[in-house]
Amino acid sequence: MPSAQPLASKDASLFKQVIKCYETKQYKKGLKACEQILRKNPKHGETMAMKGLIINTLGRTEEAFAIAKDALRQDMRSHVCWHVYGLLYRAEKNFEESVKAYKMALRFDPESPQILRDLALLQVQMRDYLGYVETRKILMSKRPQLRQNWTALAIAYHMSGQLGEAEKVLSKYEDTIKDEEIAKWNIEHWEACLYKNTIIAEQGDIERALQHLESVGKKCPDKPAVLEYRASYLLKLGRYEEAEKAYRVLIDRNAEKRDYYMGLEASMKINPANRQPAKAIYDEYAEKFERSDAPRRMPLDFLEGEEFKQAADVYLQKKLKKGVPSTFANVKALYADQDKREILFNLVKSYSEAQEKQAEGEANGITAEFSRFRLWTLYYLAQHYDHYRTRDVDRALHYLNKAIGLEPETVELHMTYARVHKHAGDLQQAMERMNEARNMDKSDRYINTKTAKYQLRNDHTEEALETMSLFTRNEPNGGPLGDLIEMQCVWYLSEDAESNFRQGKLGLALKRYQALWKIFEDWAEDQFDFHTFSLRKGQVRAYVDMLKWEDTLRSHPYYARAALGAIKVYIQMADNPGSANGVGSQFDNMTEAEKKKALKKAKKDEQKAQEQAAAAAQKAKDEKNKNAQVGDEAVKKEDTDPLGTQLLKTETPLEEANRWLKPLLELSPERLEAQLAGFEVHSRRKKYLLALKCLSKARSLSPEDPKVHEISVRLRKIANELPDDADFSPESKEAFLEELEGIIPKETDLTAFNEQYIEKNQGSLAHISSALRIRKLLKPEDKQDPQPIFEAFSNETTQLPEALECLQLLGELSLDTVEFKEKAKGRFPLAKMFS
Repeated sequence: MPSAQPLASKDASLFKQVIKCYETKQYKKGLKACEQILRKNPKHGETMAMKGLIINTLGRTEEAFAIAKDALRQDMRSHVCWHVYGLLYRAEKNFEESVKAYKMALRFDPESPQILRDLALLQVQMRDYLGYVETRKILMSKRPQLRQNWTALAIAYHMSGQLGEAEKVLSKYEDTIKDEEIAKWNIEHWEACLYKNTIIAEQGDIERALQHLESVGKKCPDKPAVLEYRASYLLKLGRYEEAEKAYRVLIDRNAEKRDYYMGLEASMKINPANRQPAKAIYDEYAEKFERSDAPRRMPLDFLEGEEFKQAADVYLQKKLKKGVPSTFANVKALYADQDKREILFNLVKSYSEAQEKQAEGEANGITAEFSRFRLWTLYYLAQHYDHYRTRDVDRALHYLNKAIGLEPETVELHMTYARVHKHAGDLQQAMERMNEARNMDKSDRYINTKTAKYQLRNDHTEEALETMSLFTRNEPNGGPLGDLIEMQCVWYLSEDAESNFRQGKLGLALKRYQALWKIFEDWAEDQFDFHTFSLRKGQVRAYVDMLKWEDTLRSHPYYARAALGAIKVYIQMADNPGSANGVGSQFDNMTEAEKKKALKKAKKDEQKAQEQAAAAAQKAKDEKNKNAQVGDEAVKKEDTDPLGTQLLKTETPLEEANRWLKPLLELSPERLEAQLAGFEVHSRRKKYLLALKCLSKARSLSPEDPKVHEISVRLRKIANELPDDADFSPESKEAFLEELEGIIPKETDLTAFNEQYIEKNQGSLAHISSALRIRKLLKPEDKQDPQPIFEAFSNETTQLPEALECLQLLGELSLDTVEFKEKAKGRFPLAKMFS
């Protein structure tokens, strides 16, 4: 539809130049052209809209929206004004409003391919697949000569669950080119053929999928995919002999891929519960591929007794004589089986004893191969004694010292030395030893990263950042930290957040967690780049896999870690508003004078940190003005809250915690930690039905977990004390009480119930800790008896993390910790926490 406000010929040309300047990111030039048009036509809506769009790219969002709204008032029937309005909302990630604006634009220009494409992008981004189908139908009808329009429509049908329609669309386009000779290098065509094949298979018609694959597979350049699909189809169809041949072809191409061996076992009808007959397969390929690891390592998973010992002996000797540092890492999964664990240890121990005798008898005739074998045997034994199932710190250090005596410059030995000290609780020594290892090879980024991680674990955040700066760009715009955020270094931000939380710097902790939240948001938004790129390049299968992966993005372990950490911070803020001042739960054990002193110190530290941050920001700004040349690119927003002070001022910490919690519960419901966190948040929000739902799920996941006992009693106590005017509908309250009755009946004496729990779990420090917390909750006025803790601590299976939790618990119960520290020091002599 032509504009209701036509421009003169000269101004119309200038308007086209505005659009071109925007597309080529010449924003200042485009803005100047807008002003020139508006001087003659001050109420030209489309020019005003383009001006708002350009201003938005310069960081002036509020002004841009005001101009765009004014443009709509001037020309309500302009598709350009509505399109720009939608683009502004898209930039603000308000996709719902953006879609509305695009649809209004299409009312005035239903033929616009650009608006249709933008609408399609938003629909697939929002997973509105039914709407995406309709938009793609229109685009395909406008330009049916473009194959990517047909493919995009097929994807829309596929993702909306209409597999038959997706196949029809692809077949219909193939019919238009069936008389043409398709070259092997036509990647777009062959990718579309394989995509069609996967759709046929998804419909369950494996026989037809195999026939289709046979017809297109010979010319398809992705040979591994064709062979894998064919082997899988043959196996599903029960054509075992052909499947066996197919999997053998795959193994000959790649002898390290374990899936091929598992497929070969299935094609030979080997029972997964009794894989003993599969040994002949692995022996065959171990002989055929002398350098391959998979056919030698995989049999160790199912062999038993003497056969396991023989196979393990061959495997270990080959690795240790060759000097493979990862030998222990390769076999430590077998340590879950006690018999296999003992066999592996005895084998390596026998190597060490034989080496000691040989070294004594041939002091002057030691070969390089023997020295290498001896070194890595000692290294294996050190790692064995550092493993959590077999931990013995003194023996681990003994073997490491012997190994370092043989080869003092071997970096792996010093790194493991640091790891042993970390597991022993001496974080300072661990950090120092890891830094020594780093200095042996300053060009190794991995060791540099490990050193920074150990520094963060020891709460030396500034040293960690300095260490990371050796491998980052340290120019202005945030320095090394800014580069780490820009490079989306998730592990560093997670460790830094946890370190700041331990130090009571809740603002900085929230700042890092907010950076992590933005990274996951960016990963979701990055899909925009691939909605068009993947179709243009014809990478359809990878694109569909990406869409499915993005749907479960926040099930990633790093999101779970960040979410659980952020929820802890917000819960502490909700429970103790004083934690926003940086002293947190330290208030609990302080006198009024000590509280006042702590607050004064925290305020002084915060002021000092703000001054340092302001000075650093000013220095960076001066450096940028000195060195950088200002271009027409978009303006980067400066960080106005480097210490997270504004994040601490939130008046709704539980709602912020719930923001992190929702994706966690939705995508990781099988994680016990997620359900426990859900209970903590919902119980504080007084959403008791949701808290009960988390409790029920936690009970189904791990009914014997001590935390489950703890939250069960807490919820029963809440229900017993629930006022009549509680925020419950009668139906909801009845359902809540009825389900809770099946967990702990109302008439249960909670104190007696908890004491029975203590009696039942006397040997478990974790269970006793939870029970004592409940005892304190039920009778806060009674003085707590620490004796159950000491009795449980005497159990030989007690690990260092459990001891640290008990130390924290004694503080919460206001009990003397001296005796416990003495006992813990005897059990964990290197742990500095008990000094």
